[in-house]
Amino acid sequence: HGAQRLLRTTDLGKTWTAVSPDLTRNERAKQGTPGGPYTNEAVGAENYGTLAYVAESPHERGVIWTGSDDGLVHVTRDGGRTWTNVTPKGLAECLVNAIELSPFDKGTAYIATTRYKFNDHAPGLYKTTDYGATWTRIDRGIPPGAFTRVVREDDGRRDLLFAGTEQGLYLSWNGGRDWMPFQRNLPRAPITDLKVHQGNLIAATSGRGLWVLDDLAVLRQHRDDLPALHAYRPSPAMLVNGGSELDDPDDDFTGAHPLRGVNPATGVVLYYRLPAVQKTDTLVLEIADATGRPIRTFRSTKDTTVGTWDGGPPAERVLPAAAGLNRFVWDLRHATMAGVPGVYIEGSYRGHKVPPGRYRLTLRLGAATVSTEAEVRANPQYATDAATYAEYDRFMAQVEGELTRMHEAVNAAHAARGELAALLAGLPADARHAEVRREGEALLAKLTAWDGDMVSRKTRAYDDTENFPQKFTANWLFLVNATESDLPRVNQPSRERLAELEPEWAQLKARVDALLDAEVPALNRRLYELGIGAIRTRKPSTPPNIG
Repeated sequence: HGAQRLLRTTDLGKTWTAVSPDLTRNERAKQGTPGGPYTNEAVGAENYGTLAYVAESPHERGVIWTGSDDGLVHVTRDGGRTWTNVTPKGLAECLVNAIELSPFDKGTAYIATTRYKFNDHAPGLYKTTDYGATWTRIDRGIPPGAFTRVVREDDGRRDLLFAGTEQGLYLSWNGGRDWMPFQRNLPRAPITDLKVHQGNLIAATSGRGLWVLDDLAVLRQHRDDLPALHAYRPSPAMLVNGGSELDDPDDDFTGAHPLRGVNPATGVVLYYRLPAVQKTDTLVLEIADATGRPIRTFRSTKDTTVGTWDGGPPAERVLPAAAGLNRFVWDLRHATMAGVPGVYIEGSYRGHKVPPGRYRLTLRLGAATVSTEAEVRANPQYATDAATYAEYDRFMAQVEGELTRMHEAVNAAHAARGELAALLAGLPADARHAEVRREGEALLAKLTAWDGDMVSRKTRAYDDTENFPQKFTANWLFLVNATESDLPRVNQPSRERLAELEPEWAQLKARVDALLDAEVPALNRRLYELGIGAIRTRKPSTPPNIG
């Protein structure tokens, strides 16, 4: 505790011991009853000649620095037995408002001083690399009027400094030799304190609340000579519950909410630099796990071949591709499952979240490629071991992939059914085409019946799920959604339900395979013999190897 001397307790404040002499100027004329001769202001906040800041070395036991509110700096290197006055030469009477001890060098310290009570609003930052034997003034670039309240060094990059001033935040890349404003969306208010904590920069302001710059990774990796196409390595992401406006912010989102705080993004935050992207080019982000298994792909162009509809999958997010710095948040999920256009299913098509591990993020722009690695960490609230994560991942990949293949089969059969119906409508009504018409109508009836067993095309809105029976893929999607959880584990009811649905799907799949692989080609041969065009089919994708 700082009075005019440094006091120490070893019993949580029950007793205190002075471990220094008076470390202030001790000017008697500036002590006594404040506010006189008119009003006594002695309420405890008007003391002068006291220690305003105390800093203990994170590197060495017994090294303690103090700064007084009348402009003196002292240091002890033996736990308070001996003290040295290391005040910068020529430092005028001032408030030593903050002392920052470098996280990298034992003898390096910074001080932020201010003289606004003397009507002097100039900044005053100083740096020593030899325990205060010599000092260098380091506030070039901070304008007059922006008097300094605090200075901090990043603990992840040497010489990256942040300064809080009366007129906002400033940044230095070179240990304080030069400074630049670093305001962004932070209100232009006095910055009274700063703290670097777990890769974030926390700012206390006077009257504008607490603000957090959630991710210092980009600043720590920034260099002037970076190539035009570059991917910064993301900070580790944690599997957390909830969400944030910063996951997919609107263009006009400022990072603040008028009524509440904003959570940090809940995924891997990827920053990347781009040259000017031509309209004919597409930027692609490919995400793979440590074994190279593809997880997700994003593109800078919207997929116009697939629309959106109520009760269907959401549109895939578009990758930003502006010249310069871009930001994109991967929500840690696998690919979105496929839907059936126009079919409403009350459920989520989102893929499940990946397990903890390392993931490869690759950006492709034309022939150019850059990659970086992201780390996903486990949710510390749940005691989930690696085997449980892996089991959950395998189960979810299986059922999600199977739903996509089901809907691809439905779409392929529906397209063939449409072509067949159009073909039958155009067949001549004569004896020569009578047999192929009967075969076509029989096949059309089978395709229609199979489609009706798979999906409900009458369902168009929420209440329709009560009015019309839901079909097979809706039941399968419900299994997927019931199993998907922020607590990653496969419960026994999910296994039992899958065991019920798999035989049903095997029969349905055998039916559609026979229709598309045998009966449609057979009809196509009959049509060819009559000189009529064929019915096209789109083969559903094959199951991936999920290990």
